[in-house]
Amino acid sequence: MTAEKTSIDTLVVGAGQAGVAMSEHLSRQGVPHLVLERSRIAERWRTGRWDSLVANGPAWHDRFPGLEFDDLDPDAFPSKDRVADYFEAYARQFNAPIRTGVEVTKVERSAGRPGFTIETSEGIVEANRVVVATGAFQRPLIPPVAPHDERLTQIHSADYRNPGQLPLGAVLVVGAGSSGVQIADELQRSGRQVYLSVGPHDRPPRAYRNRDYCWWLGVLGEWDKEVATPGREHVTIAVSGARGGHTVDFRALAQQGIVLAGLTKSFERGVVAFQPDLAANLTRGDENYLALLDTADAYIARNGLDLPEEPEARKMLADPECVTHPLLELDLAEAGVTSIVWATGYTADYSWLHVSAFAANGKPQHQRGVSSEPGVYFLGLPWLSRRGSSFIWGVWHDAMHIADHIATQRGYLSYRDASQRQTQDFFHYAEGA
Repeated sequence: MTAEKTSIDTLVVGAGQAGVAMSEHLSRQGVPHLVLERSRIAERWRTGRWDSLVANGPAWHDRFPGLEFDDLDPDAFPSKDRVADYFEAYARQFNAPIRTGVEVTKVERSAGRPGFTIETSEGIVEANRVVVATGAFQRPLIPPVAPHDERLTQIHSADYRNPGQLPLGAVLVVGAGSSGVQIADELQRSGRQVYLSVGPHDRPPRAYRNRDYCWWLGVLGEWDKEVATPGREHVTIAVSGARGGHTVDFRALAQQGIVLAGLTKSFERGVVAFQPDLAANLTRGDENYLALLDTADAYIARNGLDLPEEPEARKMLADPECVTHPLLELDLAEAGVTSIVWATGYTADYSWLHVSAFAANGKPQHQRGVSSEPGVYFLGLPWLSRRGSSFIWGVWHDAMHIADHIATQRGYLSYRDASQRQTQDFFHYAEGA
């Protein structure tokens, strides 16, 4: 791509898992397109994660249909770099038209003609359609409660790499989803005193009765669930593929030496206050865990499956001291805390997208990725069409739907009246044959 103006039918913004999946389906439909990526393919997997991260799902599950992790045991959990290599290899399979090192800075509808004008770091692109494949995890979110204290090193989990990155001393990890739990565990195992602030969460078993929880959510229809339970669209989930995969058990983490506390409430004069909700949060996680075991047992009985019973899975450790006598305040200096890791999630950033595709709350307004602004599409968002939409395999299926929609629109636009018509079957064209 040069600094000159470029024209293309469909522009895809982002070359992570969503952009690669979108490119594959557009290629199959014969839709001329270009994918622009400001860094490298799957860059977030390489540099937006900590060093020891592995995928939270096994290799047989967390992949696209067209390529396996042929160098790994199907039940293994690929490293972050292996996942990034996977997407690069996948893109090479169909010669995806990806241009890296090009940042999209502005998208707006063109005046007086169809399509959009896109400003990039290497010039102008004109496109009939734009697919926003940047996902939901764009800007690390640190809540306003964070203290303004120069004595503390504060980083988001997106910037955490390894224990040696932090100054000597104890660490407070805020947030107990998959990232927070794994980072806290790694820090404690490295010899640090760790305090972990635990909010409401779901805590599925890593595996049960010889099947990974990804399999259970599949056969139970949970991945394909199209409507979230109200108020539970963005539930924090504590699950881990680290060290071969294991069920996250907060009581076990406490026995290991991590001090658990409730939701972080405030910081004042070097003292952090926690909500008195730790026991309630753990109970909620237990209920979620046991409910999945119950549902799995019922499924096995109903279908006559020969899967080994696992009574040990229902045994719970006793509540540790930090649960029975919860920590409500912590003087950071007295406790030797020198660092805070904020594992508090991400927010979207669409400041570059100047189109009418957003609801009053600023969130994308769409139906299965087809936005309220004709010609604009979103891909890779949680619950785009189903529970699994933001996962590797889920985004692939959502991309197929969007590509079909684009091909159908192109078919209508290719219409010619009787005096101009060439021999062409509309639906045959729309299917990309």
